[in-house]
Amino acid sequence: MRSRGELLEVVDYWRPQSRTECLKMERPCLYVSCRHHLYLDVNPQTGSVKLNFPDKEVWELSETCALDVADRGGITLEEVGTIMNLTRERIRQVEVRGLEKLKEVPEGLGGIDVYADWDPYDPSQDF
Repeated sequence: MRSRGELLEVVDYWRPQSRTECLKMERPCLYVSCRHHLYLDVNPQTGSVKLNFPDKEVWELSETCALDVADRGGITLEEVGTIMNLTRERIRQVEVRGLEKLKEVPEGLGGIDVYADWDPYDPSQDF
């Protein structure tokens, strides 16, 4: 549509702006545009969308928010695999790669402590 010169209408609607507002909402969460939603992933470089659950609708998921899962505390690789629709081995590989990236954060930028001290309930931090 954009290439034909047609402009898309931007519809303004309410959606949660902080974790505090999000906690009060019913589950499953239907706001798939939230970056913490588990239904889809958007590549920031290309803008491409990957459906994590192509065989399910949003309301069929047992878990829809990564922050809800994090609030439960530690879970097993099998549980993460079920939530993310991946195998236990793939989850282990992603975990190892993520830890390697965290170790690369320079100490001048706060090192790994920057991520360890992040508080999803603090409205002043990016949601």
